Amino acid sequence: MYICNMKLEIITPNDQLYKGDVDLVSLPGTTGRFEILNNHAPIISTLNKGDIKIVDKEKNTKSIKIKKGLVEASENHIWVLAEI
Repeated sequence: MYICNMKLEIITPNDQLYKGDVDLVSLPGTTGRFEILNNHAPIISTLNKGDIKIVDKEKNTKSIKIKKGLVEASENHIWVLAEI
């Protein structure tokens, strides 16, 4: 079985808020909260106000509050463009 680390980048128009390997990302989608795990199907979605919850490779959790944004995930790379 091939295992590839998920890479996450969260950026705003002015800053990079997060960049690193993650196990799980939970996002406040427009139609409800959803999670992205390793080998997730490709997705593009809008995001509502809420928290992005991150679980990194060491099982540490982090939460980032956003006002709105967009997420794209493909081939274990996740990009979030957010307004905070």
